[in-house]
Amino acid sequence: MKNKEYNYKRGHTYPSGAKKSSEGVNFSIFSRHATSVELLLFTKSDSKTPFQIIHLDKIPHKTFFSWHVFVIDLPAGTWYTWRIDGPNEPKEAGLLFDKEKQLIDPWARVVSDINWDRQAACLSGDNNLTAMRCMVDDEENYDWQGDKPLRISSEKSIVYEMHVGGFTRHSSAQVKQPGTFSGIIEKIPYLKNLGITHVELLPIMAFDEQDVPRGTADLGLSNYWGYSTHSFFSPHPGFCITPEKGTHIQEFRDLVKALHAAGIGIIMDVVFNHTSEAGIDGPTINFRGIGENIFYHHEKHDHSILHDYTGCGNTVNANHPLVSAFITSCLEYWVREMHVDGFRFDLASALARGEGGVVLEDPPVLWSIELSEQLAQTKLIAEAWDAAGLYQVGSFPGHRWAEWNGKYRDIMRETLRGDKGKLKELATRISGSSDLYEHQDGLPINSINFITCHDGFTLNDLFSYNEKHNEANGENSRDGCNNNISSNSGIEGSTDNIDIINFRKKQAKNAIAILLLSQGVPMLLAGDEMLTTQNGNNNGYCQDNEITWIDWELAHKNADMLRFVQQMIAFRQRHSSIMRRRFLTGNIVEERGIKDIEWHGAKLSTPLWDDSESQLLAFTLAGITQNEPDIHVVINMSETKATIELPQIKGKKWCLALDTSKESPDDIIRHPNQRPIKTKTVNVTEKTIVAFENK
Repeated sequence: MKNKEYNYKRGHTYPSGAKKSSEGVNFSIFSRHATSVELLLFTKSDSKTPFQIIHLDKIPHKTFFSWHVFVIDLPAGTWYTWRIDGPNEPKEAGLLFDKEKQLIDPWARVVSDINWDRQAACLSGDNNLTAMRCMVDDEENYDWQGDKPLRISSEKSIVYEMHVGGFTRHSSAQVKQPGTFSGIIEKIPYLKNLGITHVELLPIMAFDEQDVPRGTADLGLSNYWGYSTHSFFSPHPGFCITPEKGTHIQEFRDLVKALHAAGIGIIMDVVFNHTSEAGIDGPTINFRGIGENIFYHHEKHDHSILHDYTGCGNTVNANHPLVSAFITSCLEYWVREMHVDGFRFDLASALARGEGGVVLEDPPVLWSIELSEQLAQTKLIAEAWDAAGLYQVGSFPGHRWAEWNGKYRDIMRETLRGDKGKLKELATRISGSSDLYEHQDGLPINSINFITCHDGFTLNDLFSYNEKHNEANGENSRDGCNNNISSNSGIEGSTDNIDIINFRKKQAKNAIAILLLSQGVPMLLAGDEMLTTQNGNNNGYCQDNEITWIDWELAHKNADMLRFVQQMIAFRQRHSSIMRRRFLTGNIVEERGIKDIEWHGAKLSTPLWDDSESQLLAFTLAGITQNEPDIHVVINMSETKATIELPQIKGKKWCLALDTSKESPDDIIRHPNQRPIKTKTVNVTEKTIVAFENK
């Protein structure tokens, strides 16, 4: 099909990348300082030599800063790379052109890493046999069957963070295509039954699996998490069944369409703060060979020195006009063409930095994203800090950005561990973190509440380890966070002691209960509902193996925990009072005749805010409508049981709905099986959370 040479003509500046039409393919790439450009065409992703090389003359193939050519009759499925020549002046201008180096298109919709060799790309000169390749895709040839992005209200959302590969790679997953987008499709009934509303996928934009420290690579380990993006428009080939055929877009769209059909939204974890080209001695993949001085932050007086606010060797110069437009158009593409429902931005505070690393009050790229009409209904979530000390939780630029609430995570871990004197902040976080968001007209939905995530201990390990155990990563346990706010419950690691096993499970239930009883948007880590373990490894970024893969046998072994999480999600979804869009006021709700929230200690209306020893807090939450039950919650994290008073509400009787000290199925009781409590006080066991509904 492609053993002939194709005719070509001038082409067009827009759109960037490779655009297929009935007459052929238009190629366009931005390179301000290039002096010559070549387009290389290949039959397959692993072809050793191009079947045609097209040299682009400045006239007629350059317009302003874009190089372009239209290849007549070229079919979809053709693979290609670029070669670009220009000045090599790293110190003076931050330019590293290499006329022999093959580059992939930053706007490529499909890429292949079948021949990729990262070490070879770090060297100058020809890399024909080791370069990545791009493919021309006919994006419009897909039947969406009426699918559109979902519009699930944020206050009703329950986010489930997962790794595409690790979710189904374990043999116990028993799927036909483990570790792929298709593998998740086979697990949709499980997700539906769990009750979550959105999956948040760790990076699925094409990333460099070889981007790990040398000592880690020598152990046969790879970049598993995927925070090493190189191609922001392409799904990762490693998650596809037939990447050699360039089926990336179809396979990802199939996943989106299947999730939407089940009523589940999809949020992408995106990494625009840095790329896999790393530091000055890193590989040349695309941006570095096209115009590094534009795309990355450099030292002003020596452009060969890259500013690193990400801990990954480089920082994307996100507020340069071209880069800002690139990022915004990329996000719009994933929403418009791939029907994605939202994005979580890794180290998002790095995107708030301007020239010289200055923190901008109104970063253009962040406002461009927020004000984009195409992204108006898209969920935007920021990890509101970077690796250089910028911490913006509660002050991230913009208004509708939600934030990973690190302060929520920390206070909940401290409370569960048994730290004292935390009641005021505990109450503030449970009620939506108004101290962080209300002053700038924010809402409870600006807070993404979480206790665990991919980065750190699993929920099981949070109560099984005092210290991290990252020896398997090959960095002598220097990697990973040291401040885990965890407790091993008496023994470090796994144990046969049944009392400790039961206590750890109880603590896991406490964590899930408090998370799902809090105002804001809850996020769970995939596998926590069945008590997965990473054996104390709190930085599994390089462990593409059974350390991080979900063992689905645990869903049977810990079926009681799985049931508890399912029922807690259902409990939350039955109560609009837990899913408020506006902050609680403490005022009387006229329709209900009681306050929207009232705080208590063991005695009614007497929370011990200033007692540095108290570890007990209770609150009553009014139903929003007459038919919605009120809720009374008691959190007793002390070492002793407590006798607590129940509020008296005219015409209503309290029923026990939740008690984490009890074994399944009595730990959480659905409405038909609840029994009224006839006493005015009840005993709450130590290290226990209880909740009551009235009727």
